[in-house]
Amino acid sequence: MRDGYLTVAGAGGVHESEVNRSRFVCALAPAGTEEEAAAVVARERAAHPTATHHCWAYVIGADAGVQKCSDDGEPGGTAGVPMLRMLTRREIRYAVAVVTRYYGGVKLGAGGLIRAYGGAVGAALDAVGTVERRRYRLATVEIGHQRAGRLEHELRAMGHAVREMRYGAGVTIEVAVPADEVPGFEGWLADATAGEARLALGGDTYGLGPARAGE
Repeated sequence: MRDGYLTVAGAGGVHESEVNRSRFVCALAPAGTEEEAAAVVARERAAHPTATHHCWAYVIGADAGVQKCSDDGEPGGTAGVPMLRMLTRREIRYAVAVVTRYYGGVKLGAGGLIRAYGGAVGAALDAVGTVERRRYRLATVEIGHQRAGRLEHELRAMGHAVREMRYGAGVTIEVAVPADEVPGFEGWLADATAGEARLALGGDTYGLGPARAGE
């Protein structure tokens, strides 16, 4: 598993599919909390008041610690669970999916419903796209004034995110380092500054990586 997670690109979006005359409208949206996910579900209910079902699933937390779903009247385990499985199989986090169904008069059976609801989420992820949030370790580097300018330039040239520079008796540089590159960064910093830099490691943060269509 990558050192980070995927989530819905941008503000999300909507994708519609049809299975045996039933319409399945899948809305995807980022959700940082359960309250935000619930608000998206309520929004979709209001947008489709005549629909037959509004099934949903969401995953909150970089570790997927919160996972919930609802069949909203469909036979148990045929809607929310396959939707949730699609999100987790694709490593989607901090996101909610709502599939609104307009019944078309043809019963799909349990297997057909599972394929339709899971497939609706998968197709929506392909259409809307996903974006990677990579895990970074926050680091504070203290260095003398004479080396600070060159070190800042080298940090930026290597692609590290310099978040802040503070000037006092020395210079304090706050930088975000990819979590899996921290051991190599420590060695590089010692070599680049002849051992003069002092490094303090802080907590984790997540930064956006490149957008992906059809991950």
